[in-house]
Amino acid sequence: MKLLPRLALFGVALSLLATEPNDATRRWWMHVLALANDGMEGRDTGSTGYLKAERYVTAEFEKAGLQPAGEKGYTQAVPLHEVRFEPAESPVELVRPDGRTPLHWLTQISVAARLGLPETLDADLVFLGDAPAAGAPAIDPAGKIVVQLPGHRSTTPIPGIAGIIAIDTTTGPEPPHWPVPYSVSMALAEAPQRATSAPPTFRFNPADAEELFRGSGHTFQEMQQLAADRKPLPAFAIRAKLHATLRFRTRDLSSDNVIARLPGSDPALAGEYVVVSAHLDGYGFGEPRNGDRIYNGAFDDAAYVATLIDFAQKLHESGTKLRRSVLFLVVTGEEKGLLGSKYFALHSTIAKDKLVADINLDQLRPIFPLKILTCLALDESTLGLSVRRVADAMDIRIQPDPEPERRLLQRSDHYSFMQIAVPAVGFIFGYAPGSPEEAVYRRWYAERYHSPADDIDQPWDPPAAAKFNDFFARLVADVANAETRPRWKPGSRFANMDVR
Repeated sequence: MKLLPRLALFGVALSLLATEPNDATRRWWMHVLALANDGMEGRDTGSTGYLKAERYVTAEFEKAGLQPAGEKGYTQAVPLHEVRFEPAESPVELVRPDGRTPLHWLTQISVAARLGLPETLDADLVFLGDAPAAGAPAIDPAGKIVVQLPGHRSTTPIPGIAGIIAIDTTTGPEPPHWPVPYSVSMALAEAPQRATSAPPTFRFNPADAEELFRGSGHTFQEMQQLAADRKPLPAFAIRAKLHATLRFRTRDLSSDNVIARLPGSDPALAGEYVVVSAHLDGYGFGEPRNGDRIYNGAFDDAAYVATLIDFAQKLHESGTKLRRSVLFLVVTGEEKGLLGSKYFALHSTIAKDKLVADINLDQLRPIFPLKILTCLALDESTLGLSVRRVADAMDIRIQPDPEPERRLLQRSDHYSFMQIAVPAVGFIFGYAPGSPEEAVYRRWYAERYHSPADDIDQPWDPPAAAKFNDFFARLVADVANAETRPRWKPGSRFANMDVR
């Protein structure tokens, strides 16, 4: 059991890393500060803060000599439709024979913003245990709200129920954060807006889950232990009703992608484009955590918009010419469902058959030395060969995704390109299982991911950031200067995909 002291020492060493950049990252970090400071208000999609950040990126691209490649100068407007839950107008409480217990939206309970949910809900709570799986529930759940343990949500709909309260887990590689920032859903305005026919599903903070079971003769801890021991879970009524009012607001809005191009130097290849992408949006203002309500998104993803800016500036200053053209794509709405990249894929400002690859920057956290890189879609196309070639020269070990169950491949903007049959890759700082680096990575997700703590004051590793930015620049040059464009490998399921 020597691991804990070792991890503690590593954590101390990491905390001593100043946020001061080294020479190789000084300008890059200046762009991170510009995009992730509190004045940008977290860059929520379509917000004033987002527009300020968009103008910064556009100005920096112009200074770097990039040509506008949007529909209107450097920008492409993305029309959106928003559904927003209004917690201040939606009282919620547990009602028992001995009184009422008010609950607090976003800190104890949350509901997904969807059209078609009932305006009011007043229903008894039940715990079904293992009864549905046995096919003979001891309690009729019709008209009731079913409470479910973490990881025990039914895989098949339970007919006739009034709703579900799903208690969040406290484990896993990305444990859910409480409080929840807000409850908002967005979609492309051109997509059909359909009201749900499913009953509401509520998320519940596990820190307060004992309150759900009070008066039932059972406890949350007891049910958790039975589940952990793989023992049968009983079915029982919970002597409480959930009374809730659900108010939603809808609106149409627009938020821009920023698109710029660096023309290629080879007349035979300049009509082909290597796309380099990152998302500008963050979470904006949300429910406060430790008194902070600005979700700055420094490493998700301001830092990698900064990488695109810095890369463009270095090419401009050095006079470096790449054979193929490079399309710089800074997208909106990634945090709301990859909306900006989906819109670009549907309405590309460059003919789709001229897009030869997408190298996407997201999911990167330079918080320990860069020795291993996870490459998403590594073996789907010949892009993986370029990745390995560049990494080998830099003493970086490349590995495929070790956690495909997290669906990281589908969760960032490279996936929008893969769905229109454009080869793409994304990256994650890798680590050896059980290493101190893994502990730091897990802690970042537990404490900073999608939270106000992902800010410009967090510790980071300047040499690691510099090494990745260098790797990225070399990779883009490798792909842009290659004799042949990337190709899907035989058998790849993305080879013939096209959402259009």
